[in-house]
Amino acid sequence: MKKPLINYSDFQKIDIRVGKIISVEEIEKSNKLLKLTVDLGKDYGIVTILSGIKEWYKPTQLKGKRCFFVANLEPRAMFGSQSQGMILVYDLENNPIVINAKKTIYPGTKLA
Repeated sequence: MKKPLINYSDFQKIDIRVGKIISVEEIEKSNKLLKLTVDLGKDYGIVTILSGIKEWYKPTQLKGKRCFFVANLEPRAMFGSQSQGMILVYDLENNPIVINAKKTIYPGTKLA
């Protein structure tokens, strides 16, 4: 489904960075959420990100991966934690596929 247009200044506010997933934990009371600890580089540091991809990914599949994240998303409280960003995925027939960055790209690198 097509979404409404946004203006260029709104687009410029989005800060997409490469992050290295340091650890992944299952959230006991959630069927959907995984708790990611992510290194987003020197500007953002180590953050916690909750993502609804538990149905498709095991923690071991994500640990150590370098992926793309929205780094400046307003924090949101969920299941006793603060989610401080969002992992970017593409949707392949209702299956979220994590977008991996090359291992040579450092955490904190901006997507321009």
